[in-house]
Amino acid sequence: MKRFFIWLLPLLILACSQADQTAIEPHQAVSAADNLIIMEAYKNKQSDVWVEVTGEVIKLLKDDTYGSQHQRFLVKLSMREKQTLLFAHNIDLAPRINSLQVGDTITFKGEYEYNPKGGIVHWTHHDPDGEIDGGWIKHEGKVYE
Repeated sequence: MKRFFIWLLPLLILACSQADQTAIEPHQAVSAADNLIIMEAYKNKQSDVWVEVTGEVIKLLKDDTYGSQHQRFLVKLSMREKQTLLFAHNIDLAPRINSLQVGDTITFKGEYEYNPKGGIVHWTHHDPDGEIDGGWIKHEGKVYE
């Protein structure tokens, strides 16, 4: 068991150090090492961090209808962690996820912004100007971007 952790630690460190260099396609699985990237961003109070992570929806919130409309919900990365993420999924630029339910697992790419409650994920949509790749949310086999 000790040998396993000695082997795993360098991989986790490498994954965290290359967070913004790694691209994950919407159809690929995301590993537990990817979740560590967002946990480290929170711990270090970092913002403007592009992340590709998997989490569980724990609460659906009322849509934000002021200015650009956003579908809002809370996601937890791991049952062992207390950190939650507020999602602000722009539904003026990407389709609303109508089938989203508490307990569902989502995979997503978006921009993480630090706040003391765990952080906010936004930019879970295409870039309307086409200047960057933008983000997405994968739910039940469908990609919303």
